[in-house]
Amino acid sequence: MTRKYFGTDGVRGKVGDYPITPDFALKLGWAAGRVLSRLGTNKVIIGKDTRISGYMLESALEAGLAAAGINAVLTGPLPTPAVAYLTKTFRAEAGIVISASHNPYYDNGIKFFSASGEKLPDEIELAIEAELDKPMTCVSSDLLGKAMRMDDAAGRYIEFCKGTFPSDLSLAGLKLVVDCAHGAAYHIASAVFSELGAEIEVIGNQPNGLNINDNCGATSLGLLQATVVEKGADLGIAVDGDSDRIMMVDSQGNVIDGDQLLFVLAKQALIKGELKGGVVGTLMSNMGLEVALSKLGIPFVRANVGDRYVMEQLLERQWWFGGENSGHVICRQQVTTGDAIVAALQVLAVIMSSGKTLDTLVAEMPMMPQVLVNVRFSGDTDPLSSEAVQAALREAEKALEVGTETPTGRILLRKSGTEPLIRVMVEAESDAQKWAQHIADQVSAA
Repeated sequence: MTRKYFGTDGVRGKVGDYPITPDFALKLGWAAGRVLSRLGTNKVIIGKDTRISGYMLESALEAGLAAAGINAVLTGPLPTPAVAYLTKTFRAEAGIVISASHNPYYDNGIKFFSASGEKLPDEIELAIEAELDKPMTCVSSDLLGKAMRMDDAAGRYIEFCKGTFPSDLSLAGLKLVVDCAHGAAYHIASAVFSELGAEIEVIGNQPNGLNINDNCGATSLGLLQATVVEKGADLGIAVDGDSDRIMMVDSQGNVIDGDQLLFVLAKQALIKGELKGGVVGTLMSNMGLEVALSKLGIPFVRANVGDRYVMEQLLERQWWFGGENSGHVICRQQVTTGDAIVAALQVLAVIMSSGKTLDTLVAEMPMMPQVLVNVRFSGDTDPLSSEAVQAALREAEKALEVGTETPTGRILLRKSGTEPLIRVMVEAESDAQKWAQHIADQVSAA
């Protein structure tokens, strides 16, 4: 079945435009409650990021769940991975996060976690969509759901994060700049790193409902780069609006992405004899990661884009490390989803135990030049089916010898699962920009 509302990361869109409206959120809460109640659910945790629209959607979801007889536990602003963690440890049967992750404040989204703290399986999302097509009803008054607040949610998560850092290590002597993206980690990240001994300079920690991800955070690293160099910090850490993705900056201001962080973690685990299996990347993962892991004898596979699909592969293979170059890094021995703070702590543990700097650790993974061009489209047409686009793709593939035994590059052309964008990605030893722009021009024209 084709999903009508759920994308790769829940339901997402512009606030006020269907389906990110209060009436749809109400119906979605009811539909989810109806499906989850069949699984024995009677308690759902609801968290959100710092967008102003979170209040509206939270209230609507709460009402819908109550109408289906489901109790809601409200955490207030909290990172997405914190909701996943609390859903599991609080013995709730599901978790809901109100967030559009790295998108601007005028977008929002709603995503679900299962009782185990993982993304809902496709079949459950399809069942929820089926309920959305039915008339909304209400349980009898004596069966209505209730709502309560979890006042210590932030503190619980802070202690959990600190517990993933080796007890025999400290961050003392390390100077960090942390960019919280004016998002859900604004009151979390600084506490975690400082309580473990680091000297902290925090930016992006003054949310006002409208400034989330605004020229800051994991998707806009200019401010972090400048601050790290200005303050003479050892490195910088950037999370996105809901703190499920991480990017780092070394002491010279160079960007370190998710692929490079996965390499650091996997290699260290191999050295310590603790690596379980290999590494799961995505179709967007840099070829440099694949090559560097191969030289170490570490298996590597690609999943579809989206951390839910990375997690599916990790669970199927029982491997520990997976993620995306955009910064979703999953350390499955500690967490059940992408977690920026936990991933940062694991990288910092490598730095502190090895005595090496971040730039030294990533130097053993040369990156293949990669160009990503995003082309916005209405969503009403399919530019990828255009003959002109397909002709440009064939021309580029021939030039880069794609499909041969010795390719000099790789091309990926796909629709975004979270935004109305066509993503054109080209990796090549040379001419990556040329071929990416050539294909993107044809997509735009189509």
